[in-house]
Amino acid sequence: MKVAVVVQRYGQAINGGAELHARYIAEHLARHGEVEVLTTCAADYVTWRNELEPGVGQVNGVPVRRFRVKHERDPRLFAERSDRVFEQPHSLGDELDWLDAEGPTSPALVDYVAKHAAEYEYCLFFSYRYYHAYYGTRAAGGRAILVPTAERDLTVGLSIFQPLFRRVRAVMYNSPEERAMIHAVSGNQNVPGVVVGIGSDVPNSPQAGRFRQKYHIRGPFAVYVGRIDQNKGCNELFEFFQGYLNDPAGKLSLVLIGHSLLPIPEHPRIRHLGFLDDTDKFDAMAAADLLIMPSYYESLSMVTLETWALGRPVLANGKCDVLKGQCIRSNAGLYYETYGEFVGALEAIEQNRWLAGTLGRSGRQFFRDHYDWPVIERKYLEMFERLKTGAAATVHPLPGWFERRRRDLPAAREVLTRLPKGPAGIRS
Repeated sequence: MKVAVVVQRYGQAINGGAELHARYIAEHLARHGEVEVLTTCAADYVTWRNELEPGVGQVNGVPVRRFRVKHERDPRLFAERSDRVFEQPHSLGDELDWLDAEGPTSPALVDYVAKHAAEYEYCLFFSYRYYHAYYGTRAAGGRAILVPTAERDLTVGLSIFQPLFRRVRAVMYNSPEERAMIHAVSGNQNVPGVVVGIGSDVPNSPQAGRFRQKYHIRGPFAVYVGRIDQNKGCNELFEFFQGYLNDPAGKLSLVLIGHSLLPIPEHPRIRHLGFLDDTDKFDAMAAADLLIMPSYYESLSMVTLETWALGRPVLANGKCDVLKGQCIRSNAGLYYETYGEFVGALEAIEQNRWLAGTLGRSGRQFFRDHYDWPVIERKYLEMFERLKTGAAATVHPLPGWFERRRRDLPAAREVLTRLPKGPAGIRS
C-alpha cells in the first residue's frame, strides 16, 4: 500500500491542529505501508512565505516532498476578498479569487498530484479550505480521500466547497458534529465516511511534581493549552477568569501554555509560560486540576482528548457544538455559555473532588475506547479496504468564464446561519 498525505504545511516544529493531525496520521500509517507527504515550502500560516527548501527530505522517517508557494498572502487583499464572499452576494469567481488570496497557492504541488496520483492507492487531503485540497482533489480523482478538519465558521458556507465534499472518494470526519454540518451544507451523505478523529502519543507517566518544581507553581490551577488568540475565545476566558478571581473562596490560578497574540492580564494568579515542549506540556496537564477550553470553533480539539487521556476533567465553551458534544458523549467535561455558568462549573470542579475524579475517569475511558492509536489506525485501514470496491464520483470541469462571474451566490454568513446547531443528536 502506498499513500500520499497532502497538507498545507508540514514539519516537526509545525504544531497547528490540522498539520499536527496530518503528521500523526502519516507516521502511524507508515507502520502499515509506504507513506509520502506532499506539502509546501511554507512554515508560517499567516504569510505562507517559502522558508523550507523544495525537494525531498524526511521528517521522523517519513519522506516529505515540498513545493514552492507562488506568492505570499497579502493581508489587505485577503481581507477585502473575505468581506466580499462572507458578507455579500458574489460569484464563483469571487470565491476562487478568495481561495488564491488565502493561500498557500502552490500550482506546482497540484501539478505533481495530477501527474503522479496513479502511483498512490489513495491521496489523503488535509484541511478542505485550502488551495491544495480544492484543486488537488480534482487532480487526484478517485484516489482522493478528504480529512476536512472543518469548523463551524464562515468558510464552510462558501459554495465552492459543496462539490468538493461530494466528489471525494471518502471523508474521514473528526466528530459527529463535523459530519452533520458537512452533510447539511453539501448533501454528501452518499459519500463513504467515518468519524475517526486523531490519536495522541500521551506518556504513560507524566511527572506533575517535575512541572511544579521547574516552574515554581504551588496550589491548584486550571491550564489552557494552545494559541492565545481572540479566535480561540481567550479574550472571553480572561474576562471570565478575572471575574472568578474576585471571589475569595476561589483558589485556582490560570496557567497559559502557547504562543500569545494577545496581551496577558497582569495578575499574580495568571501565569503565561509560552510554548512548551511535549514533556513539559503533558507534565503541566497532569499537574492541573482541569483544562479550560474556551474556543468557539473546533473540529475536534486534540488537547481536550489528551487531557482526558491523562484523567483530568475539562471545562469547555458550550457555544462550540463539537466541544459540547464531546463533553456530553464522554461524561468527562462540563460546559458553559455565560459568565455565571463558567464560574459555577469552575467552582463545582474545584470544590467537589468526587465530581472531578469521576469526570477524569470517564475521560480516560472515553479516550481509550475511541482515540487510542490502534482504534484510529484500524478505522483508516478499514476505509482503505472498503474503497477497493465501488465507483468514484465524477469530477466535473469548472464552469466557464461567464458562469464564474454570475453574482448569484449567497453570502457565506447567510448559508452558515441556515445550518442546524447543537451537538449531533441533540439539535436545537
